Amino acid sequence: MAIGSKDLSVESLDGFDNARLNEELKKAKAELFNLRFQSATGQLETHGNLKTIKRDIARIYTVMRERELGLRQEVVVPVEETKKGKETK
Repeated sequence: MAIGSKDLSVESLDGFDNARLNEELKKAKAELFNLRFQSATGQLETHGNLKTIKRDIARIYTVMRERELGLRQEVVVPVEETKKGKETK
């Protein structure tokens, strides 16, 4: 059983395209920064969150690298979804 946040399991990361993976990576790194800052100032109550976020970041990097090497297939966002996203903006 993988330790980490439930919404960033390997199965769910497989369904993300590369742009979404980069977005999740940025969010996870920002969260890690905030947790480290809280830890340094003595405000962090649960230190297990640091380990969880680190593992999520490693999991995202692993999926990205496997796609780069061709070990895992890249997800292509259908054209209809990209058009819908642009129309709503």
